[in-house]
Amino acid sequence: MNIGMLWFDNSSNTLAQKIQKAADYFNKKYGRRPDTCLIHPSLFGSEHGRPGADERVASITMDGIVIRPYRSVLPGHLWIGLEELPVEVQS
Repeated sequence: MNIGMLWFDNSSNTLAQKIQKAADYFNKKYGRRPDTCLIHPSLFGSEHGRPGADERVASITMDGIVIRPYRSVLPGHLWIGLEELPVEVQS
């Protein structure tokens, strides 16, 4: 991830709500909509009724944001941002 922000959310909201709140803040702060969100593997299956990690699934997409499990992200945190910087066209 080239531009990212670590977001902590220990609320009882769903994972989708947490990601949406972080994405809205990221967009307001950086002026771009994030396209990638890394989460702790223990949270990965929870949104789909599967307790714990489902590491057989590499990623899911919600509202244009690719969500992937990543062991280095602590539980309760999201690492959200842009996978690659857009190439700016020079004239």
